[in-house]
Amino acid sequence: MNAIDLVKVMVVAGCVAVSSSAWSQTSDSTANPSAAATTNAKTMKKADRMLARDVRRAMAKAQGFDVSNVFVKARSGAVTLSGTVPEGDQIAQAGEIAKGVAGVKSVNNKVTLGVQGGGGN
Repeated sequence: MNAIDLVKVMVVAGCVAVSSSAWSQTSDSTANPSAAATTNAKTMKKADRMLARDVRRAMAKAQGFDVSNVFVKARSGAVTLSGTVPEGDQIAQAGEIAKGVAGVKSVNNKVTLGVQGGGGN
């Protein structure tokens, strides 16, 4: 009977040893895909913000272009321009400026002709 108790204790000890080593493993980004996805999403958002900022800066530096009512959104290299400009030729100019910025893959130009200040006289 003592031999059976000894075998039971050894089996239990073996199970504890195996299970404790499984719990002691470290978790890194490869072991936790959701953490890697979160980090990747944050990196992409930051890159998108930087690209949008670069496009807006290029527009602000352009001679004869009014950037005050133009909005820039970037997502994975695709840039969307929206808002209004006071002169019709600035609509095409906005798209050309955006295309010339490094990192821009495509431009969706939704800029329209508008009156600043809303008109109203």
